[in-house]
Amino acid sequence: MKRRHFVTGMAAAGAAACSQDADMGAIGEGARPQETFEWNMVTAWPPGLPGLGVGVENLARRIERASNGRLRIKVYAGGELVPALEVLDAVSRGTVQMGHDSAYYHRGKLPAAQFFTTVPFGQTVHEINAWMYYGGGLELWQEMYGEKFNVIPFPAGNTGVQMAGWFNKEINSVVDLPGLKMRIPGVGGEVMQRAGVSQITVDASEIFTSLQTGVIDAAEWVGPYNDISLGLHTVARYYYYPGWHEMGPQLQCTINRDAWMSLPEDLQEIVATVCQAINTDMMADYTWGNAVALETIKNDPNIELRGLPDDVLRLLKSLSEEVIEEMAAENEWTARIKASFDEAQDKLIPYHEISELAYMNARNL
Repeated sequence: MKRRHFVTGMAAAGAAACSQDADMGAIGEGARPQETFEWNMVTAWPPGLPGLGVGVENLARRIERASNGRLRIKVYAGGELVPALEVLDAVSRGTVQMGHDSAYYHRGKLPAAQFFTTVPFGQTVHEINAWMYYGGGLELWQEMYGEKFNVIPFPAGNTGVQMAGWFNKEINSVVDLPGLKMRIPGVGGEVMQRAGVSQITVDASEIFTSLQTGVIDAAEWVGPYNDISLGLHTVARYYYYPGWHEMGPQLQCTINRDAWMSLPEDLQEIVATVCQAINTDMMADYTWGNAVALETIKNDPNIELRGLPDDVLRLLKSLSEEVIEEMAAENEWTARIKASFDEAQDKLIPYHEISELAYMNARNL
């Protein structure tokens, strides 16, 4: 299969992600082929965080190696140079050349951004990658970010299906949701609010203390790999699955458009290709890391691993559809992105039902 190449041509219509042969030659013509670049990249992640933080370090290192040192990138953890939730703003302004965070952190500025991380009961990692690279999702994403933020985004990591979260109260049915105090961001948080939960904003660095002191009753973070690194398994008893709100959350590498345009075409190709490599590598890291960490959790007598009750999942699914429909009705970009997202998912689900899902069911016979 011929590999697709993704770069941003920024043609007059604002379309992006053109093929190398079509547009790459025109983008970086002003730069000298052997010119070197020193860039800064800010992130939303604690330093050295397994998966997310390590993945960003790998991204910078592999770009430097692939470019033979012509593009060097210094990585700053969340809060070191800019606040963790202001990564996109810093890249948009040109304060730094690159950023790494989650698109759904910025849904307050642009509701459609949520789709480029995940939406509740949305796409798995296989599905979002298919939509991004072959279903038109990346083109729409780059067009939207170029218009709104002067930024070019690339997929650059995924955690796979996350967990529903850590709880210090049992969830046996929908009647246990009202009054619960939970840390859960994005559309998932809005859905929980409609279910009667008090959605509380807590930074990742404060989740442990908030659970320990009772400021919150529950919190979702990522999954076993990252949750153990924060010590959440020591301050909450019940660990619920599945992560209905984040089943294939994509991470984004964002690049200031002016900085991108300054690069010669071979460095643009290196950046795009390494982002795609990291997108795959991070998912492999999480799959292995979560499996290993899960063994620790299952062997801990103080932790109960539980599935969310069916009636809770049915309620959350219904409320999720309600919230997403309202988002699309209020914003033209959201409606446009949702239409593409839904079209892709409608194509992908029937195939997965007779492939991935059918095989998993057969393996469990």
